Amino acid sequence: MKEVCKRLSLLVLAAVLVLFTACSSGSDSTNDGGSGESGKGGVSGTLEIQYFVGGYGDAWWKEVISDFKKKYPDVTIKEDAGPNINEEMRTRWISGNPPDVVYIDGAGSSETQMVEDKQLMDITDWVKTVQVDGKPLMDTFIVSPSDYDGKMYSLPLVFDTWGTWYNKALFKEKGYKVPTDFNSWMSSMKEIKKKEGVTPFVTTGKYPYYFLRGVLYPAFGAAGGDKLLSDVISGKKGAWSSKPVVGVMQKVKDMQEAGLIDPGFAALNHTQSQMNFILGKNAYIPVGFWLPNEMAKDAPKDFDYGFIPSPMNDPGKPMVVVPDLRPLAIAKEAKNPEAAKAFVSFVFQKKYAAKFAELTGAMMNMKDVDLSNNDKVPGYLKDANTMINDPKKVAIHNKPYPMSADLEKPISDALVSLMLGKIDVNEFTKRAEAAAEKYRNSN
Repeated sequence: MKEVCKRLSLLVLAAVLVLFTACSSGSDSTNDGGSGESGKGGVSGTLEIQYFVGGYGDAWWKEVISDFKKKYPDVTIKEDAGPNINEEMRTRWISGNPPDVVYIDGAGSSETQMVEDKQLMDITDWVKTVQVDGKPLMDTFIVSPSDYDGKMYSLPLVFDTWGTWYNKALFKEKGYKVPTDFNSWMSSMKEIKKKEGVTPFVTTGKYPYYFLRGVLYPAFGAAGGDKLLSDVISGKKGAWSSKPVVGVMQKVKDMQEAGLIDPGFAALNHTQSQMNFILGKNAYIPVGFWLPNEMAKDAPKDFDYGFIPSPMNDPGKPMVVVPDLRPLAIAKEAKNPEAAKAFVSFVFQKKYAAKFAELTGAMMNMKDVDLSNNDKVPGYLKDANTMINDPKKVAIHNKPYPMSADLEKPISDALVSLMLGKIDVNEFTKRAEAAAEKYRNSN
């Protein structure tokens, strides 16, 4: 596998974050892969769709599926959905009896792992033929699909980015300064710990990839750009013990030794850590843009979400955003591949991108979807845009593809041990290098 994802420019990201719209062409001009353009002919039978239901909810899925049924009345949809759907469907994937379409998101899912296990259809040639809203589908993406040695196995549906959240209302009331680099973040956390009497930083130890993706990836991007991100994600020899990585991990150790990481984090799942955060038991948490939507029913009325790229950068250097994508794919063993292709091409329309922003507070991975006049776009998204599009404050770096679960799991285990103070940076890098070597030897 090789790095082929192009660096996302600030200009392009601006087109997404601010130039979103509730309007669309209203066009339903989708090329469904060669059969079934009429909606009543060619595409029929049962179509089974698996999708994870987490912070984005399921309202968007319900609306898109309902519209698809109207266009293709001869198709019967079977939905496999829920917060634990990845685990529930695992046996079927292993046994070669998967659903037709899968949205790859949530705990227990890994795009790269599924590609390595040969579970996903090679859509390289097919996707080049798909037209959506009057233009080639490939021309509509903000970030291109993951590239595995020149092959495509999924399409990036959701554009997200991890970062660090705080309560703007609390900061305004107490006069706390929003950090812009690691030094000011450490100072902020120490001040909050002293004045508020809380451990300022929390994350989920049950799912350590929240910290890995939300804090370490931006830190690696700040320390070594796209190349370092690629090296650590691919498990390149020596990457995890390199000077830039050691420097980043020392910052994590500094947080731990200063008592700034919630000592109970290892026992918390993502919702428990998020609940503690919104209830004021902690001041900072690394999560993606789904956080406000996921906690909408629980957040206090006076809570005001603030978002910044995780400030792991050195003073004088910009903070870093690393786009995080949630893909849609077709199973290699799909029983109804034609209906699957029709559905996958159907969802990539501007009107559904606009609807996704309204219903989830996050973004689909599509260009030129203007939501600037839509009052349903949350304020934190607009605030994030202002910051992200200031090149003096924020740089954007891309990872080549998601880290394989075979590497992410042992790295995450070592990370938890480091954050609990059970091991030092040297031991962490030894464990990480051993995990990377094992991963390389297995591929």
